[in-house]
Amino acid sequence: MGEWPSEQNIKSCVFKNGWLGEREKKLFGKERSLDDPVEMRFGITSERFTAQLKKPLEGSQWSGIITRMAVRAFEENMVEGVVTLRRSSDDHFFSVPVLADNRDEIYRTRGNKPVLSPVLRSLETARQRGMKKILVIGAACHMHALRDFQERFDHLKEMDILTIGIPCVDNVSRSKWRWILERMSKSPETARFMEFMQDFRIHIGHADGSVEKIPFFSLPEELADPGIFPESCMSCFDYLNSLADITVGYIGAELIEGEKMQWVLVRTPTGKKLIDLLSEELARCPETGSWECRKFVLNASKSIMENMRQIDRQYSTKRKIPLWLGQFMAAMLRRNGPKGIGFAHYSVDFHLIRHYYYVKYRFPDLLEKIVPRHVPVILTEYGLPL
Repeated sequence: MGEWPSEQNIKSCVFKNGWLGEREKKLFGKERSLDDPVEMRFGITSERFTAQLKKPLEGSQWSGIITRMAVRAFEENMVEGVVTLRRSSDDHFFSVPVLADNRDEIYRTRGNKPVLSPVLRSLETARQRGMKKILVIGAACHMHALRDFQERFDHLKEMDILTIGIPCVDNVSRSKWRWILERMSKSPETARFMEFMQDFRIHIGHADGSVEKIPFFSLPEELADPGIFPESCMSCFDYLNSLADITVGYIGAELIEGEKMQWVLVRTPTGKKLIDLLSEELARCPETGSWECRKFVLNASKSIMENMRQIDRQYSTKRKIPLWLGQFMAAMLRRNGPKGIGFAHYSVDFHLIRHYYYVKYRFPDLLEKIVPRHVPVILTEYGLPL
């Protein structure tokens, strides 16, 4: 059992069990509606809003809502420990699984770690220590495996497990992270965080506090190669972590200078209890932005399909377009492109379309098994071939 749940993850993997439907039914009593365009994209929710902590946590990538929520759950004795990640001492971007069982250890877990990590390994530590109430913070792949574990293992059935989901896409393996970062940043050795942002640029924060902003359009062409990402990530259709009790991200919040707004999707009564712990600490706002983003998705879809189809394509090391032109395009899209829930709509559809054609051309035998039933409906909305 020392390696658990690594071996068990294989049995709970998306490639074996498929995505979403049955798990949604068991968690919510229904699947997401094919007649509701918002629910098809964002999953089943009871409440959605944007917010930031009135007093942001120092060292957090955003305002620190997830970390603070975990601390408050511990302080209120809702949980005995938190299954999550903290930064590795070897590399700022790498992480190690941890079972945090005190306030200081929970605070140490703040911040983004953009590489694949075995979060659920700490479940075994919780079992060995006899914990009955735990909080799990993880990406969609962790939540899908966790929900499967809860059905298969008696000791997890006896646990009260609360979950906070993090939106996740384009995660990378540790072996490729430095290679990728070196092709993005002018100073990879000083980089401390990285995020794909709502202004159509990648923001890379550095040790001196400066933020490097690179337009998506000006990345080297080789970073468009789907082969640099794990097959499991490129076959994921749960960007917004729909099986968590609550999802906290940023793509549905407008990017406002000087603010650190986050997007909160409350999914279950447990998620409601978790966010209510911060009722006095949050500055809350309703969602903003226009839903419509059709022309922006269609503009991207042709190149998406072509890129996924060309399995043996050779990618150039040069930038797709000059940096100055990329900055101009990003500025124009920031002004005229989708914002708020419109950007979330665009981002979800972009990735659903990309991943559908990735599976179609590279794992055609798995197409019916791992593609959720709402994805073809969304493709049909755009008139895209199935």
